Amino acid sequence: MDTIESIIEWLRINIFEPVKADVLSITPEQVHTWLTYDQGRPLLFNSPMFLALFVIFYIIYVLVRSQRYDLFRKLYIIVFSLFFYYKAGGNYYILLMVCAVVTHVLSKRMYDMPDGGRRKLFLALIVIANLGMLSYYKYTNFLIDNINAIFDGDLSFQNIILPIGISFFVFEAVSYAVDLYRREMEPAKSTLDFCFYISFFPKLVAGPIIRAKDFLPQMYKKLSLSKTEASTALFLILVGLIKKAVISDYISTNFVDRIFDSPMSYSAFENLMAVYGYTLQIYCDFSGYSDMAIGLALLMGFTIPANFNMPYKSQSITEFWRRWHISLSSWLRDYLYISLGGNRKGKFRTYLNLFLTMLIGGLWHGASWKFVVWGGLHGLVLAIERFVKQFIPLSSENRLGRVVRILITFHIVAFCWIFFRAGSFDIAGQVIGNIGQLTYSPDAWLAVLDGYRNVFILVAIGYAMHFLPDNFINSLKSGFNSLPLMFKAVVVGFVFWLVYATATSGPQPFIYFQF
Repeated sequence: MDTIESIIEWLRINIFEPVKADVLSITPEQVHTWLTYDQGRPLLFNSPMFLALFVIFYIIYVLVRSQRYDLFRKLYIIVFSLFFYYKAGGNYYILLMVCAVVTHVLSKRMYDMPDGGRRKLFLALIVIANLGMLSYYKYTNFLIDNINAIFDGDLSFQNIILPIGISFFVFEAVSYAVDLYRREMEPAKSTLDFCFYISFFPKLVAGPIIRAKDFLPQMYKKLSLSKTEASTALFLILVGLIKKAVISDYISTNFVDRIFDSPMSYSAFENLMAVYGYTLQIYCDFSGYSDMAIGLALLMGFTIPANFNMPYKSQSITEFWRRWHISLSSWLRDYLYISLGGNRKGKFRTYLNLFLTMLIGGLWHGASWKFVVWGGLHGLVLAIERFVKQFIPLSSENRLGRVVRILITFHIVAFCWIFFRAGSFDIAGQVIGNIGQLTYSPDAWLAVLDGYRNVFILVAIGYAMHFLPDNFINSLKSGFNSLPLMFKAVVVGFVFWLVYATATSGPQPFIYFQF
């Protein structure tokens, strides 16, 4: 009881009283700050401002949930989504809307055409326009830098800023056009509906990549939200918040970033622990975002499929990509791997297609050769696994065999993350070279663990959460769902307190915002 009272008292002192004081002292300058984009303080799911905005948004959303307000509700969500996008990334909401309108208009016209060459021409036009836009913003500077490096030139171009989330909404636009071309779905009923789908804010800036054929039908159904669904949504948001704001941000700012900024200033063991730390950090960061996005969408009556399924439990890289960033890996399979020929053109082409798919997937993550290497390594291992599985199974029911395969897969993934995280190939080489000099020194290792005690406690908690049995996680969710409202409020308060207590700086951007 004392614990509950202390949490309530903390909420009163640190949240309710400051909010009350802030409301009473609002100035026009503060209102202007809230309504304008600040590059140094983008709007994030894990920020107090988003919490306040979403509460206000959701109250109105609930009031207009009736079918007779359908048009207003769509416009309301689109406007809020564009405002969210503006606060998160600036004026590129205009580009988002141009992408949505042009894609829908051309795709609808393509769909209405009879089978023939014109349909292929329109599809090519839509795909080239979208990928051309993505390439301009994402790869122009990269291309110019490489041309200058090869020819020792001094070619310059205007500094192009990457619009936030462009890789995600472009892939959604392309999948919509391709699905219509394949006649796997019907077009959105209106341009407004398609703009709603593209701009839907929970998944707008960092996914998951939702396909129109899965999302649009939900728009035309009567909105409903059961108590169980509302409770599950809240559970997902809280878990995502813990993953991101408590675990990922803390181990990043207090350990991982320091090592990767200057790996030679630290011991081999610290470098190794930084790799393990980043392996957990990126999972907690991205899956935490996905959990929050799925939870927010569910509160609004929309179902978004899971984007992660305990990926570090995988017994092979093939299985890893069925569990990691599921919406991207399935997109690459259905729209790139299959388009390249898949496994239909012989064994060699199958291996080559796997490699090329992951190579391009790596480049999708960022305009840098280190991402290409990261994707290429995954593609190489996928091709090797496909060859090996003809003779050796990639999974095992035997407990020891399963553990061995999981450990091998985990360390392959962790090794590849070095190139993903390092600021350059030199830094990646330093980390790898430093770890290669690791010697058995338990006293020194214990000193490091003790020196970063809080970091490694959170690392241990993070990995324990990840490797918990599915039944246990389902029991936790069911237990939370069955709690009385008062106790749920206490849990929410405790999570907010936990975020506040572990914060060493302001809310940290999500890693995948840069993609």
